[in-house]
Amino acid sequence: MSISNSFLPDELWRRILEIGIKTSGFRYKDLCSISISCRRLRRLSNENSLWSHLLSSDFPTFSSSSSSSSSTTKSSTKTLYRERFERDREKKLAVNRRIVLRKESQIVEHSRKIREIETRLADENHKLKTAVSELSHLRLLRQASVALNVWQPEVIRGRQKEIVGQCVVPVESRIHALEMELRLCKQQILGFEKAHKDEKRRLDTAKEELVSMKYHPLRDYTTVMNVGDKECNIKRKKLKRCHKGDG
Repeated sequence: MSISNSFLPDELWRRILEIGIKTSGFRYKDLCSISISCRRLRRLSNENSLWSHLLSSDFPTFSSSSSSSSSTTKSSTKTLYRERFERDREKKLAVNRRIVLRKESQIVEHSRKIREIETRLADENHKLKTAVSELSHLRLLRQASVALNVWQPEVIRGRQKEIVGQCVVPVESRIHALEMELRLCKQQILGFEKAHKDEKRRLDTAKEELVSMKYHPLRDYTTVMNVGDKECNIKRKKLKRCHKGDG
């Protein structure tokens, strides 16, 4: 590297670095990496003009007045870039922490809903078993009544009619009500099973997203901030729809 670049003047190397930065193909990491290749490139990579281009391209909202007022000392623009980078990094870390907390809250909420669905599903299954047992008993009673009316003497039939007459609810009416209740229980169970499956899928997705959101030193937080912006936009749209519905 030192042999090949010794034949090129500083102006040419400076121009090469400027073109790389201006076309957004050369980042601050590249500039820092090339500075350790040789003394000459280390000196060129510390020039204020290169870091000024990086400062304006990576942080366009940064005021030019702050940059110009601090450009009197050597490598001051690089120092400005480092300070701005650290502030921006802290901001992204704070955004990442908020998104992680929000995602953890979503996981807790999904888990709570799953437990609630499981409880209601267990209640419906218990109700279904109870109705099936009672319905089976009533059907046996109805069959026994028919057999008694056909095969037993008048005395026994009279006693059977007396027992049936003492029932508050007629057997046929109760059987019909239980059959309706069974159909309703089955529909409810199917609905709860579907809701449980959907909520479990949402929980698994949220857990996967949480893993990807965890901090890593080499991670670029641009994606995380974009996710946070999307979630904020979704909440704004929901609020707008609620306000329109109220209006």
